[in-house]
Amino acid sequence: MPELAAHVRDVPVNQIREITEAAWRTPGALVLSIGEPGFPLPRHVLDAGIACLDRDETNYTPNAGIPGLREAFAARFREQQGVDVGADRIYVVAGAQQGLHLAMSLLLAPGDEILIPNPGYPTFAMTGRLLGARPVGYPLYPEHGFQPRTADIEALITERTRVLVLNSPSNPLGAVLAEDLTRGLMDLARRHDLWIISDECYEAFTYDVPHVGPARFDGGTPGEARVFTSLTLSKTYGLTGLRIGALVCPPGVKQQMDNVMESIVSCVAAPSQYAALAALTGPQDYVRAAHGHYRENRDAASAVLDAKGIPYLHAQGAFYLWADVSHASGGDVRSWVRRFLADSGVALAPGTAFGSIGEGWVRIALCGRKQDLLEGLSRLPAR
Repeated sequence: MPELAAHVRDVPVNQIREITEAAWRTPGALVLSIGEPGFPLPRHVLDAGIACLDRDETNYTPNAGIPGLREAFAARFREQQGVDVGADRIYVVAGAQQGLHLAMSLLLAPGDEILIPNPGYPTFAMTGRLLGARPVGYPLYPEHGFQPRTADIEALITERTRVLVLNSPSNPLGAVLAEDLTRGLMDLARRHDLWIISDECYEAFTYDVPHVGPARFDGGTPGEARVFTSLTLSKTYGLTGLRIGALVCPPGVKQQMDNVMESIVSCVAAPSQYAALAALTGPQDYVRAAHGHYRENRDAASAVLDAKGIPYLHAQGAFYLWADVSHASGGDVRSWVRRFLADSGVALAPGTAFGSIGEGWVRIALCGRKQDLLEGLSRLPAR
């Protein structure tokens, strides 16, 4: 048969999926490797999706989404970030991952370079490669609290650099970018005329620190604005399987976004959109309960790691702990997590899934049941 395209053959295996699917095949395994909220969905959200099907509203919607949902996303963005964004800049997408793909499709040509965090979510690199671009990791070092430094990023910029990806709160790190740092990164993007794609999947979950996105410091007119913000309801409301999120676009790209949406997805399924509208505009008890649960799990898990002498990054956001198991992993954490699953029945995401600087580290998901989390961590080898 003919060969697949080279840029597809070069896309690496997602190591998170690798270990998680192995865990799903392991009877009784405790799966701490994937960020899947475990609460039942609120009844009013389910009812809204069911009602859409009951009235047979199953036709195409506008490319950018139903008007009410676009306005609801815009209202949340205005409230959370203080950015005067209208519904005309909101595109409803099939999850944040598709939002990232759409944004990169607009911004990257074959051979362009995209700056991504290392450690960072693996699909940043995977999606860039699918578009024929070259991902370039900017370092997030343990000695700097896994925070980016503008000088490190600036040293990597070339004439082919087009996009800077930011992720706060961070998956896998739980780190949150401070306001001054975010402003400095925006200044860097302006100096070098770069686009910014800001992945803000976990914006609802920060602990004692604010979430400040780069759009807050973006210019408001075509020619000045440079930030695309990717949002999702998968984490905020646990709607992972409904595949629903939003891409907040800068002004001046409407026609191009319409064309890209039509060519990739046309539109998102109507029942998911109406369920999302109910989530955004209805009672917010789910979000408050989830926030409290994740924080409680973070604190309980941190206590276990402290008792075992295992270093970790104190999570200021998201629902993960980033822990140093280099005392046990022997320089190959990807192999070690497979052995740990086989020997102890616990799945953790290897740090190398997120970049080379993740060697010796693991990501621990905090979103499940506390008893499963604490039991799984109790099986870690003490330092």
